[in-house]
Amino acid sequence: MLQNVFMENSIIKRKRLADRAIKYALMACASLSILTTIGIILVLIFETVSFFKEVSIFDFLFDDLWTPLFADKHFGIMPLVTGTALVALIAMLVALPLGLLSAIYLNEYSGERFRTVVKPVLEILAGIPTVVYGYFALLFVTPLLKNIVPDLSGFNALAPGIVMGIMILPMVSSLSEDAMRAVPSSLKEGAYAMGATKFQTIFRVVIPAALSGIMSSFILAVSRAIGETMIVTIASGQMPNLTFDPRESIETITAYIVQVSLGDTPHGTIEYKTIFAAGMTLFIFTLILNIISYWLKNRFREEYK
Repeated sequence: MLQNVFMENSIIKRKRLADRAIKYALMACASLSILTTIGIILVLIFETVSFFKEVSIFDFLFDDLWTPLFADKHFGIMPLVTGTALVALIAMLVALPLGLLSAIYLNEYSGERFRTVVKPVLEILAGIPTVVYGYFALLFVTPLLKNIVPDLSGFNALAPGIVMGIMILPMVSSLSEDAMRAVPSSLKEGAYAMGATKFQTIFRVVIPAALSGIMSSFILAVSRAIGETMIVTIASGQMPNLTFDPRESIETITAYIVQVSLGDTPHGTIEYKTIFAAGMTLFIFTLILNIISYWLKNRFREEYK
């Protein structure tokens, strides 16, 4: 009897030790990710402060020229910001309407068999390497667009913007469809009981109720478009023009960071430090978008709770 009690106590102790070990292992993983994020932010802050000791923040924000690698150096970030915003805007014009409409069709009109086949196929687009998308934009989409827009530059903002929109379309479609699927069926049944048509139910009941998830998918897609690197590096060129003409060659923040990070720029120089200033600008933009996404998600969730 005493031996059985002793064995049971030892088993319980081993289980508790195993639980503690798992707990501390998970805590270590979470702490590692947090510490990594903090380390990245600290490096960005330290190098950015070092950059602004040599360059005026006024010139950085309001100068319309970005030529840190030239003899006549200018450090105005606005050409890179406008290039990034232009490509992201084109991508949004492609991804948001097509993604939302495909989500509506998959959730409300298609059959279960069709949905189980098409949705994974759409999500495959997100798994294609971005370098493939980049060469697809440069070698296929750009020549195709030149037949429609004859004065289109060989490197431009239009082709990578369209291809980027195709790349992030599964993100919008999948997340929006999941949000609409989570809407309680009682809301739709109540709308049908009141005499609403299917179209009215979708746009007056389902979409408003799922708006938090839909808006979150939009913001996450915008963040993904702003942070994209390879497509714009390959297909948009390396000309930091302050322009909103999608036919012209532009340069985005991420493309510039890749250009300087190739190894030709000496470490510790002002030219090298520009990548941290540009990276901090990109970080601030994506942080603002994530905060907006979190706020919209909570607000609309509470409103339709």
